[in-house]
Amino acid sequence: MRRSAACAPPLGRVRNLGAAHSGTSDFWRQRITGVAMTLLMIPVLVIVMMLLGRNQAGAAQILSSIPVALILLLFIFASAWHMKIGMQVVIEDYVHNEKLKLISVMLNNFFSIAVALASTYAILKLSSGV
Repeated sequence: MRRSAACAPPLGRVRNLGAAHSGTSDFWRQRITGVAMTLLMIPVLVIVMMLLGRNQAGAAQILSSIPVALILLLFIFASAWHMKIGMQVVIEDYVHNEKLKLISVMLNNFFSIAVALASTYAILKLSSGV
């Protein structure tokens, strides 16, 4: 016996995508970046404490270590991505005007990328000693 189209469940519900049609990918990405930042927090705090009271040459000497620069870069990327997802959720939940929502999401993306690029540039510049 064949079911009519009116009785079939919506495809989005069958695929567990929900109303946003994106599923839980942002939810899991935010959790993963949160865990990454938590795991990187202790090494980052140690690096920051090592940098306290140092001049630029001393900071460059510490940051010229590949593991130190890599830890900071991983922390920056995880933080920027976490920030982008978190703000996007807030915008999508609380901004009801569609044009304003679109502009806000675009600005959030640009801002997150700008923060990540500026921070990456600073670490790479300091670690190269230039």
